[in-house]
Amino acid sequence: MRWMLLFLPVSIGLHFVHIPPVWTFVLACLAILPLAGLMGTATEELAKYRGPAVGGLLNATFGNATEMIIGIVAVQRNELQIVKASLIGSVIGNVLLVMGLSTLLGGVKHKMQTFNADAAQSHASMMSLAVISLLVPALFVRAVPGLRETSANPNIEALSLGVAAVLIVLYIGSLVFSLYTHENLFRTDEECAEQPVWKQSAAITTLAAATILIAIESELLVGSIGPTVQQWGLSKLFVGIIIVPIVGNAAEHSTAVMMALRNKMDISMNIAVSSSTQVAMFVAPVLIFVSLLLHHPMTILFSNFELIAVTAATVIAVLISMDGKSHWLEGAQLLAVYIIVALAFYFVAG
Repeated sequence: MRWMLLFLPVSIGLHFVHIPPVWTFVLACLAILPLAGLMGTATEELAKYRGPAVGGLLNATFGNATEMIIGIVAVQRNELQIVKASLIGSVIGNVLLVMGLSTLLGGVKHKMQTFNADAAQSHASMMSLAVISLLVPALFVRAVPGLRETSANPNIEALSLGVAAVLIVLYIGSLVFSLYTHENLFRTDEECAEQPVWKQSAAITTLAAATILIAIESELLVGSIGPTVQQWGLSKLFVGIIIVPIVGNAAEHSTAVMMALRNKMDISMNIAVSSSTQVAMFVAPVLIFVSLLLHHPMTILFSNFELIAVTAATVIAVLISMDGKSHWLEGAQLLAVYIIVALAFYFVAG
């Protein structure tokens, strides 16, 4: 994927000669793919120097940095529909597309694969709680006739900030649980044996540079979404739910599949499920607070289409991951749900 870094200077250079926005969108997507991969690799290498506890915290913090950066840029441009859709898209993409591909391809190569059931159940509980935190506010607000759902309503704004604060606190608690008090439940032999390949200074430099460059490319990406959806006949909801999360999570997708093919299903499941949990319980709440600071306040109220999609994704992911075993048919089931959701957003929603 490193060769795709060529799209970085190409996308920036061609933007300044005013190429059509559609090409800006495509080139920015292609440039973000390798940058997200570099950021993930640099974070993992840096984590190896810091021990399992601090390393796990670094991975938890920077695991979805690309989505966070794209989200902040979109909030700054007041593209709140894109932000919300990309958050939901990241969750369903990780638990359906990433887990589905990993389970399917790993199951084809290895008849039956096993993973840490305790860790899977812990992640499943957190994901279920995250979905409940999204469903309850929307159901309560929409049960009151005539209630304004915008941030202009002080009650809605207070509700959004309150729920976001609770989720962040609980997410921090989950990190303490998995990295300190019950760290042995989440440790795998593969993780313990890993040794750093990069120098620590190289990892820090790469992480900083990738962050800056992703921010630049995110500006190009978000700025070209409007003309692109008009020319392609797509909705912003579909672009946010399907296209943007695939771009931001491509590096994680490939890593999870590679681990499954090597019969390291513990790592593959952890990448998919913990990433979804982080988006729902950390990235989304942080963006709500950031949106307030940027004077484009975002609420915790997602659309009915988004809530249905994330609930369906979480339910089937929880059912499949609870027994600590997986096979190719379960992967096919996850992918089938993802395709159905994508078709629904393409032809109906938005």
